[in-house]
Amino acid sequence: MRATQQLHELGQSLWLDHITRDLLNSGTLKHYIEEWSVTGVTSDLTAFAHAIGNSTAYDAAIRNKIKGEKLGEDLFFELAIEDLCHAADLLRPIYDQTDSVNGWVSLGVSPLLTQDSASILAAAKDLYFRARRPNFFITIPGSAEGLSAVEEAIAAGVPINVTLMFSREQYLTAAEAFLHGIERRIANGLSPNVASIASLSIGQWDEAVTGKVPEPLCNRLGIAIARRTYKAYREFLGSRRWQRAFNAGARPQRLLWTDTGAKSPDIPNVFYIKSLAAPLTINAMSSGTLQAFADRSDFGELMPVDGGDCETLLDRFAQAGIDIENLATQLQNEEADALVKSWFELMTAIASKSAALTQGHYYDAVGGY
Repeated sequence: MRATQQLHELGQSLWLDHITRDLLNSGTLKHYIEEWSVTGVTSDLTAFAHAIGNSTAYDAAIRNKIKGEKLGEDLFFELAIEDLCHAADLLRPIYDQTDSVNGWVSLGVSPLLTQDSASILAAAKDLYFRARRPNFFITIPGSAEGLSAVEEAIAAGVPINVTLMFSREQYLTAAEAFLHGIERRIANGLSPNVASIASLSIGQWDEAVTGKVPEPLCNRLGIAIARRTYKAYREFLGSRRWQRAFNAGARPQRLLWTDTGAKSPDIPNVFYIKSLAAPLTINAMSSGTLQAFADRSDFGELMPVDGGDCETLLDRFAQAGIDIENLATQLQNEEADALVKSWFELMTAIASKSAALTQGHYYDAVGGY
């Protein structure tokens, strides 16, 4: 049995961390679903930018949308919604079979809105209702403004993926925002069954401390943070407050690991995948990491519910001069800035392709201009 199937049967869902039209049209995503136990998809701005700017996959659609006077951000969201609705339809049987536990896709609001909770909420509602799919998450950042929008969106019945989280403390603020929204629905006599996931980034932790800690601590910080957060997650699900909501019909906000591909040449590509095996969680990974893991027949040990040795390890990082709380805030801010940069690169790719197609100068990805 493949390691991917073993993880799935032990309660961890495997999702793909990007989507493009080529993945859909080539049947690759369908293969991942049928053969490698993939049960969900998130989206990535950089992947979209590369696919739009360096292939012909979107050319016909862009030509048609230009004729309809769609440009820039509007054009992108139409393309992205088309892709993710296609993926959502492929995953719909899983969504139905699992009673909405799996079978989801995820699309984010513009990262330019991260400082305006009202605009985030309005954009989230707009994207969700434009998609017209029940298995469609809207991604909202875990900033202070974003978390305010998360609560409001959940209260309004919009499924939410909370991102830009790096620590236990940041996860718990997302869990609180989710639960507040659910409790408001219960108080108003509405169904509390509104789905959510909380996405915790892993790999950037170890990148951030490369060259700053003793060799025995290399590539160990991300896993320690994950274990600390997983312990808090399981404790949250065991709390009386959550159990009251669950008894009223609510579903848990699931913890998702992201940025789980190995970046260091000193560790195998599946290093984080094996170390993050944990029931009641999701691991979103790249195609390359998924393929490397699918070729294996084992996944290692399950993550300990009590956090294992995470606090001992984190104490050693503190002794080495690493301020975990400050670093978590730094990583969150840096990732927010990186998303804005990716957004502008995406808009540039769309503008360049739109101009080329309008002028009739674009031949193909190989021929150039």
